[in-house]
Amino acid sequence: MALVHSKIAIIGAGVSGIAAAKQLSMYEPVVFEATDSIGGVWKHASSRSTRLQTPRCDYEFSDFPWPNRDNASFPSHTEMVDYLHAYAKHFDVLKFVRFNSKVVQLRFIGGERETAYQNGAEIREYGLLLTGRPAWEVAVLVQTNGSDTIQWHPFEFVVVCIGKYGDTPRIPNYPHNKGPEIFRGQVLHSLDYCNLKTEEEASQLVRGKKVAVIGYKKAAIDIAVECAEANQGEDGQPCTMVIRTLHWTVPHYWIWGLPFYLFYSTRSSQFIHERPADQSLLRILVCFLLSPLRRVVSRIIESYLLWRLPFEKHGLKPDHPFQEDYASCQMAILPHNFFLEADRGRIKFKKASKWWFYENGLEFDDNTKLEADVVILATGYDGKKKLKDILPHPFTSFLEYVHGIMPLYRSTINPMIPNMAFGGYVETVSNLQAAELRCKWLARLVADQFKLPSVDKMLDQIAKEVEVMKRSTRFYKRHCISTFSINHNDEICEEMGWKSWRKNNWLSEAFSAYTSQDYNEV
Repeated sequence: MALVHSKIAIIGAGVSGIAAAKQLSMYEPVVFEATDSIGGVWKHASSRSTRLQTPRCDYEFSDFPWPNRDNASFPSHTEMVDYLHAYAKHFDVLKFVRFNSKVVQLRFIGGERETAYQNGAEIREYGLLLTGRPAWEVAVLVQTNGSDTIQWHPFEFVVVCIGKYGDTPRIPNYPHNKGPEIFRGQVLHSLDYCNLKTEEEASQLVRGKKVAVIGYKKAAIDIAVECAEANQGEDGQPCTMVIRTLHWTVPHYWIWGLPFYLFYSTRSSQFIHERPADQSLLRILVCFLLSPLRRVVSRIIESYLLWRLPFEKHGLKPDHPFQEDYASCQMAILPHNFFLEADRGRIKFKKASKWWFYENGLEFDDNTKLEADVVILATGYDGKKKLKDILPHPFTSFLEYVHGIMPLYRSTINPMIPNMAFGGYVETVSNLQAAELRCKWLARLVADQFKLPSVDKMLDQIAKEVEVMKRSTRFYKRHCISTFSINHNDEICEEMGWKSWRKNNWLSEAFSAYTSQDYNEV
């Protein structure tokens, strides 16, 4: 690897990493990508049927619209990778990327934080992001001539964009002698399934076999459908989804003939939800008086879903309101044939809070058993472990500083970790839109166009956001800001010196959905 002469390192070339590289291009950052391609989870953790969960026009960069953005179909994961490649090529971002360069360790070499005093009280300041001297050393694993070498490179500022998904599977804990080691069949994680080389290899894995898929989120649903499709005919075997927690799923983005965005993604619709910012007494009173509408909206959507989909027939009606899944970004779009395959008996469901292995399959806490040849763990990923593996002490202890959630001011800056930003760790309905806007904010912060609040004020703001999340959903640890995303973006715009209300007239401002195009500064 050639010598590095740059002030800024970006780790990861997924959606957030590419967005950060484009916005910080004037600094000629170095992007370390562990694989041979950009794209992140879209490239390396997607099964053949994985599609975007939103329409094209809701998942695009503000200055690079989809060529066929009015196409109502949801793009496949290969289309997403092609779109990211086109974006990176158009803005000449690929020149910053160093492929097959895995960051394995970070070492802090910066100095002490700045301290100010106000009325005799100590105020912890975050300080400048670019100080003129290195703050971090980055260890990169590089393959040269068939051998691995580790090279260290100094940087003033590091942007971590390795995300919460992919790379590090979350594996369940099992009772003693009841794990995969006693199972006579095959066990793999959904990541392993996604990394099978060909569609035929994936089909061969499950064809004619009793398959159990652990989980009921998007990856589990996609894999279950693929198993059902591979087991057509008389010799086909059913796939059983083992479900601990049920979640609401939707067939499309229309509710009783109305576009879904009217319920949650307009400024007027978010007016009924709590927001973590400081508010006037009038705003607090109005929000309190309108708060019953949150449940009304949720019930309207639930009534449509129960009418449109056979949740009750298959025992899949969640116990919690729809709003809690929306507030935690867990609303999945169903493949069109999911319930069709379930009605035909090719997808079955087993509700269980606890399970473990026995020789021929799975055993559950209700004393029942399920025979299986293949068990696929769609149990998610351990994003925190990825960070803990590369960050040094004591910074690893700051990853779960508030209620198990990583504290991120404006979803980007951890006040306890100096000269470092994080991309892709907050969730909204459109993660690309969120990533791009926050990268624009970060670029202006790096350029010293505005100042961060003190460390304590940032932590206080983060704590307010977490409290709103906790009151909105029991699944708050997913760090989703969907119910106050527009207000969150308002604050970001104001700090950058932009107008927070981005529409051309008040009618659009109140009732039109916000998209990336609204945050194009040109």
